[in-house]
Amino acid sequence: MIVLNKTYHIKHYLLIVFCSLFSIVTFSQNLSNEQIKRVQRAIYIFNFSQQVSWSNLEDLETFNIGVLGKDRTLIDLKSLALKRKIYNKPVNVIGFNAVKDVKNIQVLYLKYNNNYDLNYVLKSIENKNILLITEDSKYNSSMINMVNVDNTFEYEINKSLLYNSGFRIAPSLETNAITSSEKWKLLYKDTASELKTSEEIITQKTNQLNTTKAELNDKEAVIEQQNQQLSNTNLQLQSSNKWISKLKEENALQDQKLDQKIEIEKQLEQFINAQLDTINNQQIAISNSKLEIDKQAAYIKNQLQEIEDKQKIIEENDDYIFILKMFNYLLAALVFITLVASIIIFKNYRAKKKLNQILTEKNKIIYKQTQQLTSKNKELEQFAYITSHDLKEPLNTISGLIGLLLEDHKDQLDQDGITSLNYINQSSIRMKSLIDALLDYSRLGKSQQFEYIDANVIINTVKADLGNRILNSKAQIISEHLPEIYGSEVELRLLFQNLISNGIKFIKPNTTPIINISAEEFKNSENDLFIKFAVKDNGIGIPKKHQERIFAIFQRLHNRDEYEGTGIGLSHCKKIVESHGGTIWLESEPNQGTTFYFTLPKNN
Repeated sequence: MIVLNKTYHIKHYLLIVFCSLFSIVTFSQNLSNEQIKRVQRAIYIFNFSQQVSWSNLEDLETFNIGVLGKDRTLIDLKSLALKRKIYNKPVNVIGFNAVKDVKNIQVLYLKYNNNYDLNYVLKSIENKNILLITEDSKYNSSMINMVNVDNTFEYEINKSLLYNSGFRIAPSLETNAITSSEKWKLLYKDTASELKTSEEIITQKTNQLNTTKAELNDKEAVIEQQNQQLSNTNLQLQSSNKWISKLKEENALQDQKLDQKIEIEKQLEQFINAQLDTINNQQIAISNSKLEIDKQAAYIKNQLQEIEDKQKIIEENDDYIFILKMFNYLLAALVFITLVASIIIFKNYRAKKKLNQILTEKNKIIYKQTQQLTSKNKELEQFAYITSHDLKEPLNTISGLIGLLLEDHKDQLDQDGITSLNYINQSSIRMKSLIDALLDYSRLGKSQQFEYIDANVIINTVKADLGNRILNSKAQIISEHLPEIYGSEVELRLLFQNLISNGIKFIKPNTTPIINISAEEFKNSENDLFIKFAVKDNGIGIPKKHQERIFAIFQRLHNRDEYEGTGIGLSHCKKIVESHGGTIWLESEPNQGTTFYFTLPKNN
C-alpha cells in the first residue's frame, strides 16, 4: 500500500510539472507574439501614412491618426508617436467611439471585428481627405487592408478608392501589396489550416491527459502495472520535453524573423528620412538660389530704371528743342486758324439762330398736335367706356329676361324654344366678353408706370394665377434664369399670361402641355440693347397661311366648340410689346408646336 501511494504521488507530481511547463511556455509564447504583433501593427500604420500623399499637408501643424472603437492599438500608436514623426510633423492619436464623431484627422484605423459597417464608414469620411486603414476586412473593401498571417501582417490596397479620394501612393507600397483575391483567399486558407493543426495538437494533448487521469484513477491495479504506467509517463514526458524544446526553437526562429522584419522597417524608415532630408536640403538650396536670382533681378531692374530715366531726360531735351523750333510755325498757323475760326463761328451763329427760329415754330405746331391727340385720346377713352357701358346694359337686360323666361315659363316652352333661349343667352354672354376684351384692348399702352421688374417674379405670379388650369392639365412650365426688364408690371404679366394660356389651351387631347421660356440679350443695328424672349409650346401649331393674321383683333382659327376664347389675346400681346418699343413674331409648324418671340428694350 505504501508503494502504491508513493507511485501515485510520483505520477501526480510529474503530471503537474508537465502541465505547468506546457502552460508557461504556451502563455509566454502567446504573450511575446501578441506584443510583437501590436508593435508591428503600429509600425505598419505609420509606414502606410508615410507612403501616401496629402494635398493639404503643408497646412497641417500636427499629423492626426484616429482609432475607431475600443482598441489597444490606440495605446500602441500613442507610444510610437512619442518616438516617430510623419512627414516631419508631430503625431497626435485620437480615439473615437462613433462614426459621426470622426473629423479633423488624416488617417482612420478600424479593426473589422469591432462591428462597424465599413460601407457606412467610407460614406461618412467621403470628401474629408481621410485615409482608411482596416484590419482583417473583406478583400478590396477598404483603401488599405491588413491581414494577420502567422506572426506578421500582409496588406492589400484598393487603388480605385484611393485615387477617387484624392490620394497618391508610393511605388514601393503598391509593389509589396497583395495583387489578387486568389492570393488573399490563400492567405486565409493557410491561416485557417494552421489554426486547425494547433487545435489538433491541443486535442491530442487533452486526450493524453484524460488517458493519464484514467490510469491514475485505477488504484486497484498491481504495482507492476503502476511501474509500467510510470515508465510510459516518463516516455511521454521525454517526448513532451522534446516537443517543448522544438517549440522554443520555433519561437526563437520566429523572434529572429521578427527582428529581421523590424530591422527592415527601421532601414526603410531611415531610407525615407534620408530622402526627406535630401529633399529638404534641395528645397533650402533652391530657396537660396531663388534669393540670389531675386537680388540679381532687383539689381537689373534698378539698372534698367536708371537707363529709362536717362533716356527720358534725353527725350525731354529733344522735345524741348523741337518745341522751340515748331513754336514760331505754330504761332503763325494759330493766327490764321483763329481768323478762319472766327469767320466759321459767325456763319454758324447766324445759321443756328435761323434753325432755332424754325425749331421754335415746329415745337409750337407739335405742342398743338399733342394737345389735340391728348384730347382725341380722352374722347376715345370716354367713347369706349360709354359704348361698352351702354352696350353691356341691354345685354344684361337680355340675359336677365332670358333667365326669367327660363325660370318662370320653362314649362310652357318646347325644346326648340329652350334651346333658342340658351343660344341667345350664350351669345349675349359672349358679346359681353367681347365688349370687355375690346375695352381692355383700348386701355393697353396707357400705363406710364414703367419700372425695372424681375421676369422670374412675373412668371411665378402667372403660375399662381393659372394654378387650377396648370393643375388640371398637368402642364409643365420651364423657365431659365430670366433677366430684369423695364416696363409696366400689369401689362407684362398679361403678356406672359396670354402666351402661357395659349400653350395650355391649344393642345392635342391626352397630351401634357410643356412650355419653355428663355431669354437672351442682343444689340440692334443702332447698337441699342434689347432682350429677346422665346415662349415655346408643344401644341397643335399654326399653319403658315394663318400666321400673318393671327395677331389681328378678334381673329380665330378654330370653332368655339373646339377651343373657347374671344380671339383677342394675341392682339393684346402685340399691342403690349409695341407700346414697350419691341416687336413680336412666331415660328410654327402644324402638330409641332409654336414658338412666340418678342423683344423688349433692356433700359428706359
